[in-house]
Amino acid sequence: MHRRTFVATAAGLFGLPLIVPDSHGVLAQERIASRDVPALIPEDQLVTRQETVRLEPIGEVPVLAWAPREAKGRPLVIWLTGFSGNRDSVQAQLKELARNGYIAVSFDPFQHGERRIEPQPELVSRVRGNIRRYFWPILAKTAEEIPVVASWAMREFGAREQYGVGGVSMGGDISVAAANVDRRIRAVSACVAAPEWLRPGSFEPPGMPDAEAQAHYDRRNPMTHLSLYAPHKPAIAFQSGAIDRQVPPDGGERFVEGLRPKYGKDAGRLKVNLQPGMGHGFSKEMWQWSLDWFREWLPTAADR
Repeated sequence: MHRRTFVATAAGLFGLPLIVPDSHGVLAQERIASRDVPALIPEDQLVTRQETVRLEPIGEVPVLAWAPREAKGRPLVIWLTGFSGNRDSVQAQLKELARNGYIAVSFDPFQHGERRIEPQPELVSRVRGNIRRYFWPILAKTAEEIPVVASWAMREFGAREQYGVGGVSMGGDISVAAANVDRRIRAVSACVAAPEWLRPGSFEPPGMPDAEAQAHYDRRNPMTHLSLYAPHKPAIAFQSGAIDRQVPPDGGERFVEGLRPKYGKDAGRLKVNLQPGMGHGFSKEMWQWSLDWFREWLPTAADR
């Protein structure tokens, strides 16, 4: 069977992803303290860059990076926001990744942040009014942009060739899809994410795709492209809320089950973590799972 973990947590929240308090008290602190975790890099030994860079064939891309001052040869992690957010929405996660020894980068996804084509409320209304028509292109196009941004980060910071990706909700969807685009992707942590863009069982009205949106789905939907993961077998973990009705967690389980035969003896690279009582939210436990996953499959020099 695939790797599946249950951890108790506080009641979850529906809606946009957010950080919720850890409800585990002493037990959680003892569990975290017992891990063999490398010492964090002091903040005064980190550097940050926030700029807009021109990357072909995308064009102008707003990026945000946090990295150790001595960055050359370290692994890269690209971490993406949930729907309607931007690069700044994940600044806390980027900073913590950098303190853990990673070159951490985010960028504004297609039609998000400084790349929006309308005011924020109109973006939310348009996409939620027809998810399949307007959300699928965002997922596919941003997934195909990740390798371009990764190559930029490798040139700028001297990052290793193999890298990690992750994110929350939409950012997790994109990360799983990106792993069927770029074989350099070694590790993925997808929080409250859907590897099947049809999202069966979701309470949200799905809408209907037009021809362009359908073409994006046909090209990049992870669940219908399992064979694209087989050559490089990226380590993929889903961090899901057990009672999530916006992005039901069984999507990740079906995806993992579909990949297991293709991974063979490497099926240990696939994992589903479920938090009982958690809906569509992003908890401290999910973030800790993500850090642990990257440490396991994309170790820094300190982890080796």
